[in-house]
Amino acid sequence: MRWILLILLLLLAGLQYRLWWGDGGRLELMRLRQQAQDSQRENALLRERNEELARQVRDLKAGNTVLEQRAREELGLTGEDEIYYQFVDPAKIAPKPAEPRP
Repeated sequence: MRWILLILLLLLAGLQYRLWWGDGGRLELMRLRQQAQDSQRENALLRERNEELARQVRDLKAGNTVLEQRAREELGLTGEDEIYYQFVDPAKIAPKPAEPRP
């Protein structure tokens, strides 16, 4: 009778080991849950980025104002009847050395 009890206890210990630390056990389940949460966070960020890009595409297709704004900001272009002025801070310009007179 003692042998049967000992064998049953060993089987129970083996099953418990497998339940907690074995393949498909609790530790792996917790790791997989964490991995799923990380993937969901990453997917949410990517979804927001995709929505922003889709919004930009819609704006570019919708009208010329966005195209003009981009051309002004990124390429420095001006319209037909516009004059481009550039203001320079004099403090940022280094003084030129004086040339000697002959």
